[in-house]
Amino acid sequence: MTPAEGGPARFLCVGTHHKTGTVWLRRVLHEIKRNQDIPLMQCHNAGKISKAAETGPQIIVNWESKFPKELLALPHARFIHMIRDPRDVLLSGMRYHRKAPLGRESFLADPRDDLAGKSYQEHLNALPDDLSRWQFEMRNKHAETVDEMLAWDYSGNAIGDVRYEDLIVDVDCVKIREILEDFAIEGLDIDKAVQAYWQHSLFGGVNAAPELGRQHALHITSGSVAQWKTQMPRALAEIYADEYGDALISLGYEDDKKWVKDCPVKVKP
Repeated sequence: MTPAEGGPARFLCVGTHHKTGTVWLRRVLHEIKRNQDIPLMQCHNAGKISKAAETGPQIIVNWESKFPKELLALPHARFIHMIRDPRDVLLSGMRYHRKAPLGRESFLADPRDDLAGKSYQEHLNALPDDLSRWQFEMRNKHAETVDEMLAWDYSGNAIGDVRYEDLIVDVDCVKIREILEDFAIEGLDIDKAVQAYWQHSLFGGVNAAPELGRQHALHITSGSVAQWKTQMPRALAEIYADEYGDALISLGYEDDKKWVKDCPVKVKP
């Protein structure tokens, strides 16, 4: 988590993945944009970099964490890469994809030839049981998400991974403040940024604001960590360990595949 040498940092770049806290951080960053009048843009290719602010702070996001290498190499750019335990991503993703409003996630609504003309959501809901649904999810959207996490470029100015599990329990905002202070983004008011983070967090302002709570409920069933220990049945865990056990180790969530025994044989309804 060492910032790059040379010149003041100006670009705060934030990358997430599907079901790793994207909605949460999006709201935080847009709050910072409004309160501090800092421009915010998405960046998927090198051509977009020229549209960034030439002076002062700039927020740059990519919700698949696929920043162009030219941006990663800039000495005045700092990066947050948000990951989450893939097992919890799977559990959260399957639940969400069964009921998600189709206007929000186009991949859920489009008819697919490989699904006999059904959409992702239609096929998911037509499967006979949760084990079938988890396996379908695991080999489709989930596979894309895990591949994205593993593909993160650790060279250049990247700070490495920031875990959802660490931030969701950062009730005193110590972790996020530490990151922002290390970055020292020129023109960014850290106190105001931390307040925006608290305001849009499940442990903070969301609980005190009914409307914010309703908005988050559309995306979040539970923000708790290590849900897999109580919600991933052993039969699924065994399959998951075979297909994604190495990914869990690469991402630092496990040292081996012995975690399977921690999963319940049956999950309580």
